[in-house]
Amino acid sequence: MRALGVVMVVCALLLAAVGPAAAQPPAPVPVPETPTGTPAAMFVDNPAIVDAYPTRPQAWSRVIDERTVRLHFTTGTPECYGVSATVQESSDAVLVDLRTGTLPSALDRACIAIALFGGLDVPLQQPLGARRVLSVT
Repeated sequence: MRALGVVMVVCALLLAAVGPAAAQPPAPVPVPETPTGTPAAMFVDNPAIVDAYPTRPQAWSRVIDERTVRLHFTTGTPECYGVSATVQESSDAVLVDLRTGTLPSALDRACIAIALFGGLDVPLQQPLGARRVLSVT
């Protein structure tokens, strides 16, 4: 019994000495394209959302302006919930970081628990062209 306790203490000390492994950021994930005109409740980018958390877009679509992509995602009603996105562009990809959360104005009120398909138009520095759309979350 004592030997088992000693082994457990030694293992705990070794784990503590090693520490957590260096966290590697997850590899970007391709986001599938959906046809233009896919219905969605449209949101406006709102970086003031509260309790924001990463949300992977379910799809993206082209819009008339080649310097914009529409991200599609599931969230709550626009009266209570908001969304914000940042973009990093390269010559072959557009990396999006989509976050959803609660509107500051909805913190002290009751919100219905219903999911809906939302859309957010995200501006780009360069036309999308043949670049891939990837999610960093």
